[in-house]
Amino acid sequence: MTSPLSPLFLPTGTVYGVLLNFQAETEALAPQMNTPPYQAPPKAPVLYVKPANTWSQNGTDIAVPVGAAEVELGASIAMVIGRDLRAANEDTALAALAGYVLVNDLSLPHTSFFRPPVKYKCVDGFLGIGPEMRPAGPSIDPSHFTLELRVNGVLRQSVRFSHLVRSAARLLADVSAFMTLRRGDLLLLGCDAGRPLARAGDHITVSAPGFASLHNQLTAEAAPQ
Repeated sequence: MTSPLSPLFLPTGTVYGVLLNFQAETEALAPQMNTPPYQAPPKAPVLYVKPANTWSQNGTDIAVPVGAAEVELGASIAMVIGRDLRAANEDTALAALAGYVLVNDLSLPHTSFFRPPVKYKCVDGFLGIGPEMRPAGPSIDPSHFTLELRVNGVLRQSVRFSHLVRSAARLLADVSAFMTLRRGDLLLLGCDAGRPLARAGDHITVSAPGFASLHNQLTAEAAPQ
């Protein structure tokens, strides 16, 4: 199950996260969507970028910044783009995938979910990436994916990808309608509501049937000299 892109998987393109793609998250924020500054629910996927400085391989430590008591965990699954994709048809979009990989999309706690602040989501090391890609194929249905998030061995969150607002294929079609997804890019399926908090010293595990598990240790960032 080793990724053809890297022996220990890391992206070769851009990593895109998506907000409001779980039903529970959308329902929880529904009262805010019709108030300023938003005025209405978003019609297109709400994307953000996790740049290369955020990428943490499996087994590496992730530093909690000085002054941050806790970080928010975001267990998810990312789709790995296998060929360039533009204006994809929902019925055939999944055929463009190379595979899937577990991720942990960390952020500093914040309240802006429509326009996520870069300073909270793009901290160094704030995207744990699983060690191996699970290859895609016609028999793989992402709506059947489930994952578990554990902190120090204790189950803190269970996620079912049957609860997506946009299915994997629909998300690929909607995003590629206005931009090209390149080979090697990653597109996260989203993070469910109720994301747990963790702090320096905690060990984080993201696991899912059929996937190589993702492990990262949170450490305290050294204070500047």
